[in-house]
Amino acid sequence: MHLRKNAIIRFSQETKKYLPVVYTRFEGVECRNYSPFVYAYEQENIAVTGEGTLDGGAMTSVWWAWKGPWDDSENTPTGWDHGKPDQRADVAKLQKMANDTLPVQDRIFGEGSYLRPNFIQPYRCKNVLIEGVTIKNSPMWVIHPVLCSNVTIKRVIIESLGPNNDGCNPESCTDVFIKDCYFNTGDDCIAIKSGRNADGRRVNVASENIVIQGCTMKDGHGGVVIGSEISGNCRNVFVENCLMDSPHLERALRIKTNSLRGGIVENIFLRNITVGEVSDAVIRIFFYYGEGDVGQHTPIVRNVYVNNLISKKSKYALFFQGYERSPISNIFLEDCKFEGVAKGNKLEYVVALKMKDVYINGVYINGALP
Repeated sequence: MHLRKNAIIRFSQETKKYLPVVYTRFEGVECRNYSPFVYAYEQENIAVTGEGTLDGGAMTSVWWAWKGPWDDSENTPTGWDHGKPDQRADVAKLQKMANDTLPVQDRIFGEGSYLRPNFIQPYRCKNVLIEGVTIKNSPMWVIHPVLCSNVTIKRVIIESLGPNNDGCNPESCTDVFIKDCYFNTGDDCIAIKSGRNADGRRVNVASENIVIQGCTMKDGHGGVVIGSEISGNCRNVFVENCLMDSPHLERALRIKTNSLRGGIVENIFLRNITVGEVSDAVIRIFFYYGEGDVGQHTPIVRNVYVNNLISKKSKYALFFQGYERSPISNIFLEDCKFEGVAKGNKLEYVVALKMKDVYINGVYINGALP
């Protein structure tokens, strides 16, 4: 599909037009639900290109209201109505289906339910290209390749400030290249996933070999995020030459999981990252996301390398909270400068944290934190 310059495709706001239901994932759990706006299943050599615009038309009265109470107050539009039917009961129903190992073909939602579809979702596809287009106003996750290989996303502009409006979510994908994209989102800019809880472990496909270059993250919860639906593991992520800067952007690098999600996250590399301002921590690794430590699947995070990162303003430089039984391990920072840090660092259960030529508020660190 090729969109010429100034072309606009506006998607219908009539939810029934996204039926019949298709095989999809909702927040890391497989099911049959409304079709994503642009959808492909088990296809090869497919593309969405051009300089035109895809406008999903989502707003507080259509799609976004299905979120329910929206606690991101800075992005909550005027006129938000919490009294309408929403997704919460259906999310709980889907998670119970997955925990009870109900076959995916019997996990049917769609009409009468309130699970929002994603905007662009290639599912089990090979050789996928998304290049040049502008994407606006998605019901939730914007670009969501699932179980795909050889995915390229280049020069895409994403403007979508609704709830759970992650910009790009490669999930259980291999060989992904994201380059020169612009993200102004209501949730994480790029969030790498690999399935949620029991269903993620059932599918058991990692996200791996992901390269992110030259992207701008303007607004969102995190610039580059791994998790929280990361039960199938993640490895070999390379991020370089990116700009992240906004008082509304919360973190630059974020890894989030818990003992229900589990998962192994390893071999994460960042270099040449410019962070103007974030409202929370520049780098946050957190094992207590959502439900906290109430499960039996202890997560592992190891081998994170950060080189030449410069930040100008943040609450924390580093905010790491692991488990005593599973400390965050082998974190190496080199040639980094964290300026304007209000509260320093918070470190719980971290081993082998190494620094070389690092400055935090002008204090030189070479080896261990002061």
